[in-house]
Amino acid sequence: MIGIPRARFEELVSDALDTIPPELARVMDNVVVVVVDDPPEPGLLGLYTGVPLTERGDWYAGVLPDRIEIYRNPTLEMCASEEEVVKEVRVTVVHEIAHHFGIDDERLHELGW
Repeated sequence: MIGIPRARFEELVSDALDTIPPELARVMDNVVVVVVDDPPEPGLLGLYTGVPLTERGDWYAGVLPDRIEIYRNPTLEMCASEEEVVKEVRVTVVHEIAHHFGIDDERLHELGW
């Protein structure tokens, strides 16, 4: 397990968010991205909870933000260097944002993610 302080890990998540193309970032709506140390179940590096953009209709108003959690400890456990952490964080952030856009795991795997 590589040791990266929480503040640095949060910077890496922020950096990964900065790589999202502006045209996609502009349409992200009512979503928060947070760093959490441990997942609710083993094997997760990130988790999207909410209503994907593709499923929102006229009824969608006054709801709490969607939530993207990026899990620090399992990411650090699987990586041997900060460079690996940077890469894994970016992949996880993109994966969870894709869920916000309504793209499921099967389609992500087809796309190589």
